[in-house]
Amino acid sequence: DHRLDALVPMITWHDLAYSLSPNNAVGGRGVPGVFKWQWANGFYLVGEGRPVTRPSLDPSRINSLGCLHFVTEACRTFHTLNSGSYPAGRTARLLAFARSVSPVSYLHRVKAPTLLVQGQSDTLFNLNEATATYRALSAQGTPVKMIWQSSGHSSGPTAPATGELDLSKGNLETSYVGRRVLAWFDRHLRKRTHVDTGPAFAYHRDWVTDPDRAYATAGRIPVPGRTFYLSGDGKLVDNRNKVARGSRTYTNRLSPTSHSDSSLAVQSGLPAAPPRDTKGTYLDWTSAPLTRPLDVVGAPRVTLRVHSPKAERAQDSGDAADKLVLFAKLYDVAPDGTRTLVRRLVAPVRVPDVTRSFTVTLPGIVHRYRPGHRLSFVIAASDDAYFGNRGVKPVTVISNEDELHSLQLPTVD
Repeated sequence: DHRLDALVPMITWHDLAYSLSPNNAVGGRGVPGVFKWQWANGFYLVGEGRPVTRPSLDPSRINSLGCLHFVTEACRTFHTLNSGSYPAGRTARLLAFARSVSPVSYLHRVKAPTLLVQGQSDTLFNLNEATATYRALSAQGTPVKMIWQSSGHSSGPTAPATGELDLSKGNLETSYVGRRVLAWFDRHLRKRTHVDTGPAFAYHRDWVTDPDRAYATAGRIPVPGRTFYLSGDGKLVDNRNKVARGSRTYTNRLSPTSHSDSSLAVQSGLPAAPPRDTKGTYLDWTSAPLTRPLDVVGAPRVTLRVHSPKAERAQDSGDAADKLVLFAKLYDVAPDGTRTLVRRLVAPVRVPDVTRSFTVTLPGIVHRYRPGHRLSFVIAASDDAYFGNRGVKPVTVISNEDELHSLQLPTVD
């Protein structure tokens, strides 16, 4: 729209196909993801509850599929996702519709200077969404910068004391994010060309309490560099020569056995249950205690090969729901053994082909692993915020010199 001179999108999506049914496997774009039923059905019920919450709305707007307040294609998308069956033709239409109402489909037309603000505590639209938009705009020459603030859809109150923008408190001029927004509009809306709009990339550090230092800046987004290896004895080691030979197996059950996200509880003000995994339904690899701080800023990547004969036999059925589903995630393990799932984030994966290795991009994080703490990487069979596997599919991970599995972390000094 030529009438728009400057944009500041906040905690929004890049691709709804990823937001509501993510597949974090690299190259898995053509494979339907794992339905994020908790968030999606929450929105669906809010919409369909309008006759009760908004009785003045026209009750005659019922489309052919029986949805009261969604257009036919949106209604069909919800029905397909909730069916648990994803045949190729139907899911191709679903993905096409989701992308048609997403920035990914029209970013090539966005020329207005854009300051992206995304939340680290966000299991609905994670940092990877803004990163994808940032890279697309940057590649085509649209002026763009990005800030990763702390709060998002999955957090409670903001943290204005450490530079967070909270519009309800009117702290545009006193918060770091607020000042960046004002500078952006001064430069690109009011055409004050002398105004400095700040660095290309900034991120909030929750381990820094000084409001003048809580945000760190960089000229670019860090990329994965530091590598750990998944050893057959359950250790996460920093050298491939330390990898022990071995294999371990987990088995999913017909009901979810892992919990990560309580975002709907947070949104409604209810207590959030802590993350958990049930013994026998996940595998973990844990590092030795760290001797110095490890600051992870960005999206970690892991390369895996799993063995699952049942999944292999079923994966070419023509229904993507028969492909293996797993969830990758990072924990911070304190010296007393307390485990913290970083920002409650997980990477859902519908494995494209279990006969081959695959790479997973985890959600972006900003997290300090303190000295004495340990880094733990987990793959779990299920997560109760998502749909899971169709049927029981045991999974084995083998580690040896021929099958190396690596975790790469984007770190900063």
